[in-house]
Amino acid sequence: MLKIAIQKSGRLFEDSTALLRDAGIAFGSSPNRLRSQASNFPLEIIFLRDDDIPEYVEGGVVDAGIVGENVFLEKRKTARVIDRLGFGQCRLSIALPKNTPYRSVQDLNHLRIATTYSHILVDFLTANNIQADVHEVSGAVELAPSLGLADAIFDIVGTGSTLLANGLYEVETVLRSEALLLAGPGLAQEKQEILDRLLFRIHANRNAKNHRYILLNAPNDQLETISRLLPGMKSPTVLPLAIEGWSSLHSVVREDVFWEVLEQLKAAGAQGILVTPIERMIL
Repeated sequence: MLKIAIQKSGRLFEDSTALLRDAGIAFGSSPNRLRSQASNFPLEIIFLRDDDIPEYVEGGVVDAGIVGENVFLEKRKTARVIDRLGFGQCRLSIALPKNTPYRSVQDLNHLRIATTYSHILVDFLTANNIQADVHEVSGAVELAPSLGLADAIFDIVGTGSTLLANGLYEVETVLRSEALLLAGPGLAQEKQEILDRLLFRIHANRNAKNHRYILLNAPNDQLETISRLLPGMKSPTVLPLAIEGWSSLHSVVREDVFWEVLEQLKAAGAQGILVTPIERMIL
């Protein structure tokens, strides 16, 4: 049985539970539930505060955990980063009151900066030879300048609307963070095998979400051109149609070039183009 910790509430909870359920793992969850055992996979889910997850992984209380990169780097615990999960993106940035001019990082010298991420901030300041007074606070960091507690803040930024609402503007992005899958430094072989099985499922889902399946009809004299546009996993599948001089092509295209490829296919003479999502994709 593999024990994995996820955030019990907050911005990573929904995506973490969705990740496991998309991997075909069935389990229950509720606001008052602190642990749940999967009914169809050797996995127990432990629901924790995000700040506690790196420590629980390092100490072997749980075998793995899903946590924001910002939390992992700030807590400075020993754990293996197994995978970057592609959700929970945010950035940690320095922000100043809107009437404070800013030209370069040197303008941070001798300022008082309020943050809940003092380790990450100090590393950044040290790397840039900045002498600043770091004030560690908990919660409502964006209020510190207006209350006279600091000249600047260092905090998580999503859309930036909270900064604007408090008369602040972003001047330096220090870290771009996303959710990480962590594991302890010395998993037993049996637990490592279960973790590998979980990763296999996660990657199959990720590959599927990043690709689209395409079916189309093409004139035979354009097959070579269209096949070059649709390399697929190895090469497209080509099947003859009942209409002489035409074939059907089946292939896979990456999401990031999806629309560009569609336009090129149409220009090359493809017709009846059908695009569908992929549920699972094993490379």
